[in-house]
Amino acid sequence: MTPLVRSRAPAAAAWLLLAATAAPLHAQERPAGSATAALSEPANVGDAKRAAREYHASGRYARDLAAVTGQAGAWLTERARQVERPALVLDVDDTALSNWEVIQADDFGRVFGGPCEALPEGPCGWVNWDLLGRSPVLPATLALYTLARSQGIAVFFITGRDEPQRAATERNLTEVGYTAFVRLDMPAFGARYASAADFKAPRRAAIEAEGYRIIANVGDQPSDLAGGYAERTFLLPNPFYRIP
Repeated sequence: MTPLVRSRAPAAAAWLLLAATAAPLHAQERPAGSATAALSEPANVGDAKRAAREYHASGRYARDLAAVTGQAGAWLTERARQVERPALVLDVDDTALSNWEVIQADDFGRVFGGPCEALPEGPCGWVNWDLLGRSPVLPATLALYTLARSQGIAVFFITGRDEPQRAATERNLTEVGYTAFVRLDMPAFGARYASAADFKAPRRAAIEAEGYRIIANVGDQPSDLAGGYAERTFLLPNPFYRIP
């Protein structure tokens, strides 16, 4: 997902690769005769980026996405007929839409400002990337969305993209196949939140206050899912960045 406030943190600091994608220090090869003292050094960022690229290119990322959305789909099918006005909540960035092109263009950096004139090489500011409205669909999530609609489940999107990006985002979602969602919730321009959960959880509460029952909430960040107001949560894989 896109951060809720693009200006509140340094570019690199807001974009963290998961340490799980890289080998731990003790497993890394060291030159013969080098010191072997235990250090507190974190996993090497270069190793983590290489592992992340291999994960994406190998097909394992797509398979893992399909595995999680398959679990979510089974739950939706079971639960939808048991409640009145069932609802599904989806995040946008790297849940419904893929940002792999800009992730690669920026070499896993988090660059908010700047034009996107050099794509696919980059660099490319994420604000302008979002405004291009050309993020590809994640097929596994679109299949989940289609299943939900076939079961009569209302679908809501809640994103960290802010209001000036509404037109581009709604167009992008519609063009890739998300054609009948109830609403896209976005923070106001300049709104500040310590965590994405501080915006998203109250928006889910508001959906339930309208009489819907959120039976599933799907996102790629733990902060997409924190704060309650969903019967079950489903965390999609994303070793490419972390949003607080």
